[in-house]
Amino acid sequence: MASFTSWSFKFLFMTLATFAIISKPSLAVAVPVFQSSPWAAAHATFYGDESASQTMGGACGYGDLFSNGYGTDSAALSTTLFNDGFACGTCYQIKCVDSPWCYSGVPSTTVTATNICPPNWAQESNNGGWCNPPRAHFDMSKPAFMKIATWKAGIVPVMYRRVPCERPGGVRFSFQGNGYWLLVYVMNVGGGGDIANMWVKGSKTGWISMSHNWGASFQAFATLGGQSLSFKLTSYSTKETIIAWNVAPENWNVGSTYKTDVNFH
Repeated sequence: MASFTSWSFKFLFMTLATFAIISKPSLAVAVPVFQSSPWAAAHATFYGDESASQTMGGACGYGDLFSNGYGTDSAALSTTLFNDGFACGTCYQIKCVDSPWCYSGVPSTTVTATNICPPNWAQESNNGGWCNPPRAHFDMSKPAFMKIATWKAGIVPVMYRRVPCERPGGVRFSFQGNGYWLLVYVMNVGGGGDIANMWVKGSKTGWISMSHNWGASFQAFATLGGQSLSFKLTSYSTKETIIAWNVAPENWNVGSTYKTDVNFH
């Protein structure tokens, strides 16, 4: 009798445990969300005039910043921050500090990294060579600079931090290259704003790894003409991976920009 009772108890326990495992609700997968960084010290200058015409283009390859959604709220980063182009598209909140040229109330502005401020080895780092390593420096468009300080200052100390990029709509892909070499500029990236890795998939191929060319561009040496194209991207900052299916139709063209409805968080 004791043996039967013991066996019955074990059977009941195993049944309940199995039921608990089967009926346990599936856990939601956490989506990486980019968080603002701590404040850090740097300096800021500006280039160009009030029209920001001289800030168009730039090392990131965004071209016309107005038509591509970046406007005049942009900056060139010193090489220390530029990170060989992987910082293209990142967003920074900047405020002027400890200078009589700062506007009262210590306002801040948010800019997107669209260019590089190269070193000037002919000048000392504290006297003209503002973008020399290891300095963290922002060479802002003049309209952006004028939101935090009087332009006559030339250079001001600032505090800055990385912030999430708020982009309307999805990631955009601008095509360059030829029938055997696809060069894609990735724009309007939300969340961390940056891309670490990228893959392309034709409707007749598997996923093809793309290499980082420069700035915000990635390339694939493959024959992809006549195929609809999809892209997979991984964020440099959060490691989140997203897939944009059927971005470009079979008759896609070099020189065209294709929009999606997916973006990073």
